[in-house]
Amino acid sequence: MPDQKAVRRVVDIITGTWQAQALYAAVALRVADHVTAGHTTDEALAGKTRSDPDGIRRLTRLLTAMDILDSTATGHRLTATGELLRSDAPHSMSDLVRIYGEEFHRAWGAVVPAVQTGISGFQHAFGMTLHTYLRDPELGAKFQRAMNAGNVFFPDVLDAFDFGGHRTVVDVAGGSGAFLGTVLERHPGLHGILFDQPHMVPVATAHLDAAVGSGRYEVRAGDIFEGVPGGGDVYLLSRVLQDWDDVRCATLLLHIRAAMPANGRLLILERVVPDHGETLLPLLYDLHLLMAAGGRERDLAGYRDLLSAAGLRLESVHGLSLETSLLVAAAA
Repeated sequence: MPDQKAVRRVVDIITGTWQAQALYAAVALRVADHVTAGHTTDEALAGKTRSDPDGIRRLTRLLTAMDILDSTATGHRLTATGELLRSDAPHSMSDLVRIYGEEFHRAWGAVVPAVQTGISGFQHAFGMTLHTYLRDPELGAKFQRAMNAGNVFFPDVLDAFDFGGHRTVVDVAGGSGAFLGTVLERHPGLHGILFDQPHMVPVATAHLDAAVGSGRYEVRAGDIFEGVPGGGDVYLLSRVLQDWDDVRCATLLLHIRAAMPANGRLLILERVVPDHGETLLPLLYDLHLLMAAGGRERDLAGYRDLLSAAGLRLESVHGLSLETSLLVAAAA
């Protein structure tokens, strides 16, 4: 007979995606929004979601076991985790759940050919790269909202790195401006430059206007592999290197080194693959990046090699939330 603990471990792993898709169903059906609006019974939820009453009952029973709902005989209420699924919550994770339940779920369906070919699961599933897919303004905005929901580690950077004495921060491939906005809000004496593709300019402008007001930042459009803006003494790269191979990363880092003054600093936010596999999340995201964008997570030795090839050195490493790390680099 097989070891029962080993059997249970296999069952727990293979059913993990069922929990993720149940969470996606809750978001797609706006269960959290409906409960907040007072539709707290299974019967009411079935009516609001136009769903089979038995199907809703079985879904809410599972969501209760997953600590998304707190259920009694008279109805449901949201737990602290369930509150994050409301579309109007201040730190809503609903768009993050949607993109993992839709696009990324399809990409992971191509895990075997992705591993066999080294071509992203997303490209196998959609017939195009993720970066091409996100050029659609609506899809790009959805992706940025999803990524912003996972940015809980941005405030940690402000405690790990002293921005005092610096004047201009350049956020390279800064997306919606969430990271740059976090830095500028805490340090009103800083000026910011966000650099990204043309379709991200209006998204970043809207966010930074709301976060810090006009006059404290510039948004510039361009290709990060052709060059980056000069004039900064701190450069930011938040989850950018993970999307690209070593050749592309080396090109980008060389551009940053050329733009950065001798006493400047480069702040890199990435998940670092542990030496002995003692933490699972970076390893999960390493394979997920192959599914999503064809990228990868790296260990510290890999980052040191990339930085060294660009005339940079790893100065310090700081642990942040969600197994993310801040890597501070300086001129070699």
